[in-house]
Amino acid sequence: MERQKVHLEYLLNATSKSILWTAISTPSGLEGWFADRVQSGNKHVTFFWGKTEKREADIVALRAYSFIRFKWRDVESPREYFELKMTNSELTNDFVLEITDFADVADVADMRELWDSQVETLRRTCGF
Repeated sequence: MERQKVHLEYLLNATSKSILWTAISTPSGLEGWFADRVQSGNKHVTFFWGKTEKREADIVALRAYSFIRFKWRDVESPREYFELKMTNSELTNDFVLEITDFADVADVADMRELWDSQVETLRRTCGF
Protein backbone atom coordinates (compact mmCIF):
# COMPACT_ATOMS: atom_id res chain seq x y z
CA MET A 1 0.00 0.00 0.00
CA GLU A 2 1.24 3.48 -0.85
CA ARG A 3 2.46 5.63 2.05
CA GLN A 4 2.11 9.39 2.18
CA LYS A 5 4.08 12.02 4.07
CA VAL A 6 1.78 14.13 6.23
CA HIS A 7 2.79 17.57 7.52
CA LEU A 8 0.62 19.25 10.15
CA GLU A 9 0.97 22.63 11.87
CA TYR A 10 -0.61 23.71 15.14
CA LEU A 11 -0.42 27.27 16.42
CA LEU A 12 0.08 27.14 20.18
CA ASN A 13 -0.68 30.03 22.47
CA ALA A 14 2.68 29.48 24.12
CA THR A 15 5.51 31.88 24.73
CA SER A 16 7.79 29.57 26.74
CA LYS A 17 10.08 27.60 24.49
CA SER A 18 11.40 25.55 27.41
CA ILE A 19 7.92 24.26 28.35
CA LEU A 20 7.15 23.28 24.75
CA TRP A 21 10.58 21.73 24.21
CA THR A 22 10.22 19.66 27.39
CA ALA A 23 6.77 18.49 26.25
CA ILE A 24 8.01 17.20 22.88
CA SER A 25 11.47 15.92 23.74
CA THR A 26 11.50 14.30 27.19
CA PRO A 27 9.89 11.10 28.43
CA SER A 28 7.95 12.94 31.15
CA GLY A 29 6.80 15.58 28.66
CA LEU A 30 5.68 13.00 26.08
CA GLU A 31 3.82 11.09 28.80
CA GLY A 32 1.66 14.14 29.35
CA TRP A 33 0.10 14.04 25.90
CA PHE A 34 1.56 11.53 23.45
CA ALA A 35 1.83 8.18 25.25
CA ASP A 36 0.80 6.69 28.58
CA ARG A 37 4.38 5.81 29.46
CA VAL A 38 7.74 6.54 27.81
CA GLN A 39 11.11 4.94 28.50
CA SER A 40 14.25 6.39 27.02
CA GLY A 41 17.90 5.51 27.00
CA ASN A 42 20.80 6.02 24.62
CA LYS A 43 18.69 7.35 21.70
CA HIS A 44 16.25 4.45 22.01
CA VAL A 45 12.68 5.26 23.09
CA THR A 46 9.85 2.90 23.96
CA PHE A 47 6.29 4.24 23.94
CA PHE A 48 3.47 2.47 25.79
CA TRP A 49 -0.30 2.92 25.37
CA GLY A 50 -2.75 1.09 27.59
CA LYS A 51 -1.69 -2.27 29.00
CA THR A 52 -0.59 -3.98 25.79
CA GLU A 53 0.40 -1.56 23.02
CA LYS A 54 4.09 -0.75 22.72
CA ARG A 55 6.24 0.73 19.93
CA GLU A 56 9.95 1.33 19.83
CA ALA A 57 11.75 4.14 18.05
CA ASP A 58 15.22 5.55 17.70
CA ILE A 59 16.04 9.24 17.90
CA VAL A 60 17.72 9.83 14.54
CA ALA A 61 18.08 13.62 14.69
CA LEU A 62 17.76 16.27 17.34
CA ARG A 63 18.45 19.97 17.60
CA ALA A 64 17.75 21.44 21.03
CA TYR A 65 14.79 23.82 21.11
CA SER A 66 14.11 23.08 17.45
CA PHE A 67 13.13 19.50 16.56
CA ILE A 68 13.31 15.84 17.45
CA ARG A 69 13.02 13.13 14.79
CA PHE A 70 12.16 9.52 15.56
CA LYS A 71 12.39 6.42 13.37
CA TRP A 72 10.02 3.61 14.28
CA ARG A 73 11.93 0.35 14.59
CA ASP A 74 9.07 -1.65 13.00
CA VAL A 75 8.97 0.44 9.80
CA GLU A 76 11.17 -0.87 7.02
CA SER A 77 11.30 2.21 4.78
CA PRO A 78 14.48 4.18 5.50
CA ARG A 79 12.71 7.39 4.43
CA GLU A 80 9.91 7.24 7.00
CA TYR A 81 10.09 9.00 10.36
CA PHE A 82 8.01 11.14 12.62
CA GLU A 83 9.19 14.54 13.69
CA LEU A 84 8.08 17.10 16.25
CA LYS A 85 9.37 20.55 15.42
CA MET A 86 8.82 23.85 17.16
CA THR A 87 9.07 27.16 15.36
CA ASN A 88 8.33 30.67 16.51
CA SER A 89 5.87 32.91 14.73
CA GLU A 90 7.57 36.29 14.52
CA LEU A 91 4.23 37.98 13.96
CA THR A 92 2.53 36.76 17.16
CA ASN A 93 5.56 35.46 19.09
CA ASP A 94 3.60 32.23 19.64
CA PHE A 95 5.04 28.83 18.90
CA VAL A 96 3.98 26.55 16.10
CA LEU A 97 4.24 22.80 16.54
CA GLU A 98 4.97 21.14 13.21
CA ILE A 99 4.42 17.41 12.98
CA THR A 100 5.65 15.27 10.12
CA ASP A 101 4.49 11.66 9.95
CA PHE A 102 3.73 8.97 7.37
CA ALA A 103 0.55 6.97 6.81
CA ASP A 104 -1.12 4.71 4.29
CA VAL A 105 -3.05 6.90 1.84
CA ALA A 106 -6.35 5.44 3.11
CA ASP A 107 -5.42 6.31 6.71
CA VAL A 108 -4.35 9.96 6.32
CA ALA A 109 -7.65 11.41 7.59
CA ASP A 110 -7.57 9.13 10.65
CA MET A 111 -3.97 10.15 11.34
CA ARG A 112 -4.91 13.83 11.18
CA GLU A 113 -7.74 13.24 13.66
CA LEU A 114 -5.40 11.37 16.00
CA TRP A 115 -2.80 14.16 15.92
CA ASP A 116 -5.54 16.78 16.41
CA SER A 117 -6.66 14.92 19.51
CA GLN A 118 -3.10 14.49 20.82
CA VAL A 119 -2.31 18.18 20.35
CA GLU A 120 -5.53 19.15 22.16
CA THR A 121 -4.28 17.06 25.09
CA LEU A 122 -0.93 18.85 24.83
CA ARG A 123 -2.70 22.22 24.97
CA ARG A 124 -4.67 21.23 28.07
CA THR A 125 -1.68 19.65 29.80
CA CYS A 126 0.69 22.57 29.22
CA GLY A 127 -1.88 25.36 29.34
CA PHE A 128 -1.31 26.50 25.74
